[in-house]
Amino acid sequence: MQCDDAGKNREILESKDTHNREPLQPMAVAAEITALDFLQGSCRQNLFQYTDLEQWRRSHRLWGSVRRLRTVAPPRLSTRSSISSSSSRVLVPVRPKALISDNVSALLDGDSAKIGVSQSKVVHLFRRPLIQESASVELLKLVQTKISNQIIGMKTEQCFNIGLDSDLSSEKFQVLKWLLQETYEPENLGTESFLDEERQKNGVNAVIVEVGPRLSFTTAWSANAVSICQACGLTEINRMERSRRHLLFVKAGSGLLPEQLIHEFAAMVHDRMTECVYPEKLLSFQTNLAPEEVQSIPVMERGQAALEEINEKLGLAFDKQDIEYYTRLFKHDIKRDPTTVELFDIAQSNSEHSRHWFFNGKISVDGKPMSRTLFEIVKSTLKANPNNSVIGFKDNSSAINGFLVNQLRPTQPGSVSPLVTKACDLDVLFTAETHNFPCAVAPYPGAETGAGGRIRDTHATGRGSFVVASTAGYCVGNLQIEGSYAPWEDSTFKYPSNLASPLQILIDASNGASDYGNKFGEPLIQGYTRTFGMRLPSGERREWLKPIMFSAGIGQIDHTHIVKGEPEIGMLVVKIGGPAYRIGMGGGAASSMVSGQNDADLDFNAVQRGDAEMAQKLYRVVRACIEMGDGNPIISIHDQGAGGNCNVVKEIIYPKGAVIDVRAIVVGDHTMSVLEIWGAEYQEQDALLVKPESYQLLQSICRRERVSMAVIGSINGEGKIVLVDSLAEEKCRSAGLPPLPPAVDLELEKVLGDMPQKSFEFTRVVEAQEPLDIAPGTTLMDALKRVLRLPSVCSKRFLTSKVDRCVTGLVAQQQTVGPLQLPLSDVAVIAQTYTELTGGACAIGEQPIKGLLDPKAMARLAVGEALTNLVWAKVTSLSDVKASGNWMYAAKLDGEGAAMYDAAIALSEAMIELRIAIDGGKDSLSMAAYASGEVVKAPGNLVISTYVTCPDITLTVTPDLKLKDEGVLLHIDLAKGKRRLGGSALAQAFDQVGNDCPDLEDISYLKNVFEATQELLSNRLISAGHDISDGGLIVCVLEMAFAGNCGVSLDLTSRGKSLFQMLFAEEIGLVLEVSKKNLEGVRRKLHDACIDVEVIGHVTSSPTVALSVDGVVKLNEKTADLRDMWEETSFELEGFQRLASCVELEKNGLKDRHEPSWKLSFTPAFTDEKWISSTSKPKVAIIREEGSNGDREMSAAFHAAGFEPWDVTMSDLLNGAISLNGFRGIAFVGGFSYADVLDSAKGWAASIRFNQPLLNQFQDFYNRPDTFSLGVCNGCQLMALLGWVPGMEVGGVLGAGGDPSQPRFIHNESGRFECRFTSVAIGDSPAIMFKGMEGSTLGVWAAHGEGMAYFPDDGVFDSVLTSNLAPLRYCDDDGKITELYPFNPNGSPLGVAAICSPDGRHLAMMPHPERCFLMWQFPWYPKSWDVEKKGASPWLRLFQNAREWCS
Repeated sequence: MQCDDAGKNREILESKDTHNREPLQPMAVAAEITALDFLQGSCRQNLFQYTDLEQWRRSHRLWGSVRRLRTVAPPRLSTRSSISSSSSRVLVPVRPKALISDNVSALLDGDSAKIGVSQSKVVHLFRRPLIQESASVELLKLVQTKISNQIIGMKTEQCFNIGLDSDLSSEKFQVLKWLLQETYEPENLGTESFLDEERQKNGVNAVIVEVGPRLSFTTAWSANAVSICQACGLTEINRMERSRRHLLFVKAGSGLLPEQLIHEFAAMVHDRMTECVYPEKLLSFQTNLAPEEVQSIPVMERGQAALEEINEKLGLAFDKQDIEYYTRLFKHDIKRDPTTVELFDIAQSNSEHSRHWFFNGKISVDGKPMSRTLFEIVKSTLKANPNNSVIGFKDNSSAINGFLVNQLRPTQPGSVSPLVTKACDLDVLFTAETHNFPCAVAPYPGAETGAGGRIRDTHATGRGSFVVASTAGYCVGNLQIEGSYAPWEDSTFKYPSNLASPLQILIDASNGASDYGNKFGEPLIQGYTRTFGMRLPSGERREWLKPIMFSAGIGQIDHTHIVKGEPEIGMLVVKIGGPAYRIGMGGGAASSMVSGQNDADLDFNAVQRGDAEMAQKLYRVVRACIEMGDGNPIISIHDQGAGGNCNVVKEIIYPKGAVIDVRAIVVGDHTMSVLEIWGAEYQEQDALLVKPESYQLLQSICRRERVSMAVIGSINGEGKIVLVDSLAEEKCRSAGLPPLPPAVDLELEKVLGDMPQKSFEFTRVVEAQEPLDIAPGTTLMDALKRVLRLPSVCSKRFLTSKVDRCVTGLVAQQQTVGPLQLPLSDVAVIAQTYTELTGGACAIGEQPIKGLLDPKAMARLAVGEALTNLVWAKVTSLSDVKASGNWMYAAKLDGEGAAMYDAAIALSEAMIELRIAIDGGKDSLSMAAYASGEVVKAPGNLVISTYVTCPDITLTVTPDLKLKDEGVLLHIDLAKGKRRLGGSALAQAFDQVGNDCPDLEDISYLKNVFEATQELLSNRLISAGHDISDGGLIVCVLEMAFAGNCGVSLDLTSRGKSLFQMLFAEEIGLVLEVSKKNLEGVRRKLHDACIDVEVIGHVTSSPTVALSVDGVVKLNEKTADLRDMWEETSFELEGFQRLASCVELEKNGLKDRHEPSWKLSFTPAFTDEKWISSTSKPKVAIIREEGSNGDREMSAAFHAAGFEPWDVTMSDLLNGAISLNGFRGIAFVGGFSYADVLDSAKGWAASIRFNQPLLNQFQDFYNRPDTFSLGVCNGCQLMALLGWVPGMEVGGVLGAGGDPSQPRFIHNESGRFECRFTSVAIGDSPAIMFKGMEGSTLGVWAAHGEGMAYFPDDGVFDSVLTSNLAPLRYCDDDGKITELYPFNPNGSPLGVAAICSPDGRHLAMMPHPERCFLMWQFPWYPKSWDVEKKGASPWLRLFQNAREWCS
């Protein structure tokens, strides 16, 4: 089992109201989000976002812009005096008494040539507004509804609290202002509060509430902001935190706003785990926290009682067996008192969460001892079928044999160098984790760090491995969406106050996981969602109050690196990654408890906060090492997760031992105690073993990637973990005192080796069951209206469009399929390289509701579902399939342990018969929470994630029907006629479970079906296919029609079954679309394989669903109407995440969508061999900054066009390791430079703009007539900020008007990140890279949060249009240029998706051609195109044009 990381925490406030936003004039704001988004924190990581520009665009089109450029004087630096208000009150950070913020001191001296620094060295700048006006209106409505209608108005701003080591010169202050202001609205940044003046005008009728981050740790936002400042030469800045200020206007005559109402408002707009109320302006980042000393616990004197007391105090989660063992260990074996650090250490590293005592324990069921542990049962599958396994049940991931491929790698990894293809043996690996407890307490950060921890599990496998793609799953309770049609939900259920609501969890957890993956650069390409909450016939309430947040990853590992090296005396123990903070204390132990069992404050302390950019930089260090092949300096690597250093350091030094200096660990908070440094679960950290001779090499790589590195000890061979405090030792020496004993001094074998086996006794519980009872007269449409809205069945659009599904360029199959790109794919597929067609596939199976009836059947059905999802990708062999098994049960509560044991037995038997195996997994065994005086258990769940190698990634079949009137539908029934409705979506939709559970009785038949279907795939005889799962046969066929945007005519025979049994039974099966001409051949092949198949209908080009049973018409509805039902719940959930008008546009427009009418004006082809084989290729610098993530696919695209791509970092250019003189082209790549904290690409642009020698170098390159540049996504935003497009001749940064007239790419109109395969039209332009492509309309990947082209200067916009400098435009299904969402994913005026320079050499574009330069990267394309799926895509021509131009 792999170990789960305990998560980080953010309190989320529930609100269910959403409102349309009013169109506004363009204005830079802190967040273009709904008020709900703002409250929930899902968008708080963004700094600046922008208003709805619909009114501006409308006026621009008709009358020209109403906004005119004007010169704005810089803000005057004036002294602010302390202001005393009669309405001020003193606040206590945790339980505030009042929340009014006042000015308190003079920090800026307007008469000085320098910015004066107060004694506390914190200065302030203010920017307005914090949120756009329409979001402010939404927030005001919520405040009036939920708090008081006395509050009649609201204005907002944000305050930048800037920590300085020394004074800033005037010149440097100008740099700082440029960083913090909007380039075209400098007047909205000031040295004085905009709100203070407003409040003074209104007197007692207005109050200011200010909230911001707690000072106990530096936020990830601050870390990135300071990195930007350092890169710009602002070395005086040591910290920068944002606070949010709200001015509340109170109804005239109401007097002072009551204190309680101010409390309630503050609670609504801040997160108590990570933030606090600021009663006055922040004057210092210093805190009064003093590190606690290491203490001894008197076990020698008080024995077991002393451990019981500290167990309760620190929330260590020791059970009775633990306390007895550790009492014996210290009192009778070690014979001394343990320290608090030692007890905390062993609590984390030996928790159930970390050591899986349950799976390794002795088990008895109904009083009878079982012969095998759960671990032995599960491992028996791999023992029976080891086959292709290379890593199984060890390390951080599992892996199987892959292929010998040619991977694109730098010639000198870790330094500036060209990339070339290199032959290597790459195995496919997989890891799966859950992060349930943290997501229950704080969904967004819990899911963030869940995804981050799993990413580190992937890259820390063996001696380091490659991260490729991820999957995700969510199980939550009833959503209780206000106004939603969900009659199966019990509105009387109460929910615990210490946990987030199911709705909050689903939205915020998916946001957290998505945001982390997007910023890291890991595509999320598969998943599942399920909700459940019901009182069963037994009277017991079952619900996912403690949710499941499932995160898995598929990656690759060099076969030479699959085994970690053993520690040897003298090896260095190294930590790399982010600094230590006082976060995530005790997560390993806390995750081992029933939610509500621990003290609430300790629950909150057990959560972490993530930094995706640091994770990405950390991964780049690891990747550089492993790309050295045999020269890899990493001997062993472990990622830091649950238990912090307590776990990871002991793991890396075991069994040899080491002395570790706690003061060598890099900390970001110097008030941390020894216990906190050692035990905190701060993220983005790895522990490594390296040889002393590799130290300099590793240090140089870390320096290049700007990652901290610390040698914290060395292997000594004594078999102990000894933790010393060199700072305390030095103090003792200076004071002439004897040295203190170590904080930890333990033999590794006694705390990490073979520990005493625990024992567990289970009793089977026979639950009361009742047959499914649906009221007579319930029609098929009545049932469909419920089932199609059920979250486990409905569209997952609300999840897929906000995750990057194309980054890396290695995604061959993600969630969306068909001409409308609906999220319905059964299988996910990755490529190993850009030059071969080998890859890996993964698929998920889970059926927890069936487990309420029959745990054994549930386990078999989970395996069956996983395989019937996987079957649509061509795999090397069924026997090559391996799987991760993730178990989520309340295992120690009545009946659950026995149910889990029975499920494990059934799973083992089924897999052994199928000749597949489990090779890893995770258990989460405290899936219960207290609510309204009862323990509410979650339905036990087993998630099976299968993965396997693919010999040809192009042989993948998707569910979308493709053949129109030539298509025939075939049904392969693995239940052989049985139709059981127990545990079905139909039953749940009628608030029941039923009693007749489906099952997979004939395992060998599934094996035959899988292998026969694979043969049909190989012969390309199947055009579409889908598995029967949630919702049954009818939902399976409907989803195929939805995705194909066509109709079906079904003709079924009842054979004694009821209509509902026939249509909604979730018996395992497949539905295939084959052509009429191939029908008999397919039937013959299946017959020869002893497989029964039935023709159940045919496909129609007419978009109507017709169903007859025994010749009687039962359904005749428009496909679009049924699809609307299926989309309804998803769009309701979208309403909590996107601008309401955008949700409505997409929802209403879906009815009339048709297949995009793309056309090509040229024929794509691979690059001429003369360019590929040339020994002298033009060099192109693939330039990346901190947080860039699109460099490898960009390199691959240029490499495929005949260039020599070079890996160049901004640090390489800044330190002079390389210059641009030798390059013909440069490409600024996509990603999230500096995590977009000061606006997209702002930090990147500043690092060039405010380093004069570097700026000169870039300008020289730009002006050379033999050069070209391409900026994509983040690189596009950068080129705009630099003024490279449209350029000096047109205006902007380099021309007339300067910054205020420069076109920018700002936040999407929808208010969130969008990933879509969108249609674009290529028009006439001077752009050299679009030569010969004009007149084409085609699809391209777009994945960005800030892609709206904004032109603050009318004259510049007019010049861009009249000079044809916008060569790429978003278009609709008919190929017409559009501003309509979602065809235009960001709201750009006149569909502008790219801008070029007048001479055509410089091109900036938001979409990603580098992620679809090969046809297998296209998620869909018209059958009419003259292309091969294995061939070049039209987008390769863009790079080929640059190559031809260079010749």
